[in-house]
This record gives sequence, structure tokens and C-alpha cells, in this order.
Amino acid sequence: MIYVTGDFHGDMLRFDDPKLKKLKKGDTLIICGDFGFIWNGEKKEKAALQKLSNKKFNIAFIDGTHENFELLGTYPIVRWMGAQARHIGGNIYHLMRGQIYTIEGQRIFTFGGGESEDKELRLEGVSWWREEQPTKEELMFAADNLETIDCNPNIVITHEPPASILNFLNLRNSVGVSITPINTFFDELSACCEYDRWFFGSVHIDKNISSHHIAVFKNIYNALTGEKL
Repeated sequence: MIYVTGDFHGDMLRFDDPKLKKLKKGDTLIICGDFGFIWNGEKKEKAALQKLSNKKFNIAFIDGTHENFELLGTYPIVRWMGAQARHIGGNIYHLMRGQIYTIEGQRIFTFGGGESEDKELRLEGVSWWREEQPTKEELMFAADNLETIDCNPNIVITHEPPASILNFLNLRNSVGVSITPINTFFDELSACCEYDRWFFGSVHIDKNISSHHIAVFKNIYNALTGEKL
């Protein structure tokens, strides 16, 4: 089975959730950005990754905004589930921007990144990296790649939501929340693509926006049905 949850921010206690004990060998848990276990490369962090790499289920994550992109970029790119991914170790994979993975017969389109609202308070290369913001080339690649499957992925996994969803949640005028180019781009994708479900994690809430759009944080969802585990 394929399951989806939200940002971990390097919190190992999240893996103590009893619901995760239900996952079986061969299952895949997808994290919608801000994985947080690739941040400083220290001994404690490496030990945590080693422990996670031995889980019986696959751990796959897209990048969010709070990632060490320089360190993430040192991991090798491999072919996984029909597309390019960074192999972190064991059963852990970073799902890259604009790729389309085929997991248990489901076409899963992924696109991480965004724009930190608090970047002025962060130090570049230490707690903030420019690579969080998608490039024009990455956006074009994503659009072109979707056309290869007639813009018909089964599942969409992003960190940020479409702009229309932010507006619906009435978050645009909240402190620190604004519409960015990636939100607008996702609006365009939402209009031209057909998909069963779209999961996103940046707003840190668990909420079924519609039958198609689901905001995820601490809940764990069945990717195929949208139901909570």
C-alpha cells in the first residue's frame, strides 16, 4: 500500500506513531516535504538515518523549504520506481521535482520546494538555501513530463498547494503566508491535469479540502482512497 503524511522536521518521535506499525514490507510512506533528517550531517543525524533505513517499509520524501539542499545534492541519483530519485540509503529515497513514479500501478507526480516566508531571519547556507525555490527549467521539465502521460497522474504529491487552495483556506492574508510563483504554477497544473488526489504538506494542517485535495501534517492517509489510517 501507499501512504502519505506531512512534514517530519527531523522528529524521530513521529516514527513511534502506532499507525506506522501497521505498515508492511513493501509498503511506501511518502512524506510531503521538510523531511528534516538531512540537515547538518552530524553523527546523531547519521545514526537516525541508519535506523530509518532499516524500516520494513519504504520511506520516500519530497523536498520542502527547510532542507539542506547542498547536503541533499551529495546523494546519488538512481532509477527507482520508473523515475529518477536520490538514494539516501537502504529503503529511503528523495523523490525529485517533476518526476513521475509508478508505485503499485499508480502514477505519482512529485514536485517539492517552495519559498520560506521567514528566509530573512535565516542564514544562507546554514539554515536556508536558494535551491528551495524551483527553477524555470524544473517547472518546464515537470510540465513536459506530465504531457508524456497525457497530464493524467493518479496522485500528485507537492509541498506547496495550488494558489486557489491557499485562497480557499483563507491563509493568503495570514501572517507570513503569501502566494508565490510555485502556488500559481500548481494552479495551472490543477486546471490542465486529471488526477484522483493531490496531497500537500506546507500548511501544517490535516484537512480534506475536497475529494481531490488533502492537506497533510500528522495524520497518515491511504494515498489511493484518501482515508486516514
